[in-house]
Amino acid sequence: MRIVLIAGGWSAERDVALSGARQIEQGLRDLGHTVSFFDPAQDLRGLEKAVQGQDFAFINLHGSPGEDGLVQCLLERLGVPYQGADARSSLLALNKAVSKQLFVRAGLPTPAWEFIPAGKASSWQPSLPCPLIIKPNTGGSSIGVGLVHSLADLPQALAHPALAGLDLLAEAMITGQELTCGVLEGYTLPPILIRPKAGVFFDYTSKYEVGASEEICPAPVSDELTATLQAMASAAHQALGLCDYSRTDFMVDHDGQPYVLEVNTLPGMTATSLLPQEAQTVGLSFAALLDCLITLGLRKKAWMSAQC
Repeated sequence: MRIVLIAGGWSAERDVALSGARQIEQGLRDLGHTVSFFDPAQDLRGLEKAVQGQDFAFINLHGSPGEDGLVQCLLERLGVPYQGADARSSLLALNKAVSKQLFVRAGLPTPAWEFIPAGKASSWQPSLPCPLIIKPNTGGSSIGVGLVHSLADLPQALAHPALAGLDLLAEAMITGQELTCGVLEGYTLPPILIRPKAGVFFDYTSKYEVGASEEICPAPVSDELTATLQAMASAAHQALGLCDYSRTDFMVDHDGQPYVLEVNTLPGMTATSLLPQEAQTVGLSFAALLDCLITLGLRKKAWMSAQC
């Protein structure tokens, strides 16, 4: 099969996307596919030409463009199938303030939050009590995420260079265990327990620096909590109208109450990323996971033909 691998982009998560793309490309070649590469940051106008004659597009973009649905929308218009959520659901999932409203509507606990428009960040004062987590409303990889212990910390958190000009989300800090749980089209994977070795949460360094965190899969938690996390991951997946796969991040407080933080529609896809680790636990190698995602994504071909 001829596959165009779309990766890179211009978000703050560009380097993460390119790192994963190298392993995806090798995995696709090992499966016997012919792979070409396209980076929207290098030539956004070239997407139509890049997909000509291709059977499938494999997307490995984080943030915008990619997780915001822009590339998916273009691919749908061009009639090229791809893996993961469609354009509309991608947009809903990336916007934390909007996705949280859908979680609440579905009866899923999520930490209390306040939306901070970019134009009001400099004068914003929280109505939620501290401690708070400040994060980009549409970002990922924990880039720019800051902890506000008291109001005295607020100016420094809001002044972080990675937050400049962005809409933000202030979220009540939940202390306890950090876990994540993937969904692979109708099947919920075993959750992973994440233990950062420094700091108080799974920040950028903990995620991407070798040895900076301990990731245990299956998570050493009770069968009851495992089942609850899996049910909540599946419910969050459905609440956002997702398809093929996703990964939901959780905090579980000291009383054992899990809270949905966010859902990743294009989770990290290096061989050691969280969702591939979960898949490995149930017997799916990295190559087999890629093959599964292609099979699931090809179903969009019939759907896109029906829209034209």
